[in-house]
Amino acid sequence: MYDLIIAGGGPAGVAAGVYAARKKMKTLVVTDSFGGQSLVSADIQNWIGTKNISGFELAQNLEGHLRAQEGIEILNDKVVEVFKSEGGSFRVGVKGGKNFETKAFLICSGSRRRRLGIPGEDRLDGKGVAFCSTCDAPIFSGKMVAVVGGGNAGLEAAVDLLPYATKIYLLEKMGFLRGDAVTEERLRADSKINIMTEVESVEVMGDNFVSGLKYRDLKTGEEKNLSVEGLFVEIGSVPNSDFVKDLVELNKFGEIVADPRTQASSVSGIWAVGDVSDGLYKQNNIAAGDAVKAVLNIQEYLNKF
Repeated sequence: MYDLIIAGGGPAGVAAGVYAARKKMKTLVVTDSFGGQSLVSADIQNWIGTKNISGFELAQNLEGHLRAQEGIEILNDKVVEVFKSEGGSFRVGVKGGKNFETKAFLICSGSRRRRLGIPGEDRLDGKGVAFCSTCDAPIFSGKMVAVVGGGNAGLEAAVDLLPYATKIYLLEKMGFLRGDAVTEERLRADSKINIMTEVESVEVMGDNFVSGLKYRDLKTGEEKNLSVEGLFVEIGSVPNSDFVKDLVELNKFGEIVADPRTQASSVSGIWAVGDVSDGLYKQNNIAAGDAVKAVLNIQEYLNKF
């Protein structure tokens, strides 16, 4: 019987693991990778205390910090089911087939990339359609590329593409961009960037490789084609909450509803932190801080268990 099982190895999961170890909780961290979505970021400049760091380096640092904690147990696997047991504990099942019992369960499972859901996207995935600019930007050297998404992810993808692409179209459905003002200012000053707002992607064109993107001008309703050889989809994420969808309360986006004071879910003994929760801001620093908050609340819970 564990005091606490933590699902996830991003900033939230690691922060929780470090604090749980320091509180002498018998803790198991279940994760198939470290770093979360930031793993693919080339240059992170807002991780407090570090001027800049790559996502890969951040992941290494997180893993190293967690493994340095005395008594912590780490399982390279993925939580796939959770059941409430008699007496208030939980049975946690992992992909590898094993089951574990715990008094408290903290979900830091993050999220995955959201898709456009338009014709051609799945068919041309890996053939010009991409979801990771850090991974795939060099492939599009000397080519014209479209980036769909005007949030931070879309803006950062456009920045990643600047050294490679000859032309970058940045498409946003809203009438304005939603990312950091500093990054937006940088992009608007670059002649390679063409920012297009109030447009909606309709279809990815191409036979064996992307050859264009059909979009709709939302102001006029007219459909037009962009001649591009690459498409980066950066429209947010989907919370990895499927394994508890029948156990805890979710909002309409599939995020776990959590008390902002404690991160407790609707079920006593389960907490949720980071991108998988309904927290207003999806940031590494906030996720880590909220994870610490959750563990401190979990300690109070365990004292009464």
